[in-house]
Amino acid sequence: MHLYRSHTCGELRKEDVGKSVRLSGWVHRVRDHGGLLFVDLRDHYGLTQAVADPHSPAFKEASGSSPNGWCASTAR
Repeated sequence: MHLYRSHTCGELRKEDVGKSVRLSGWVHRVRDHGGLLFVDLRDHYGLTQAVADPHSPAFKEASGSSPNGWCASTAR
């Protein structure tokens, strides 16, 4: 894979929960469900949903802006 990506959005499965991964893609949709921010990250291979809690720096950065034109790289 590339330095900026350890997996594609289409290849993550239940077995990957808790693992550290790097994803890269476009922000497809952002939804704020009252305390949790759900970010749908899309690449050419699929879609992955990332979740940010309100105490995360990612929550503060993403919750106040429009996703149009975002390009994101995430890791856990």
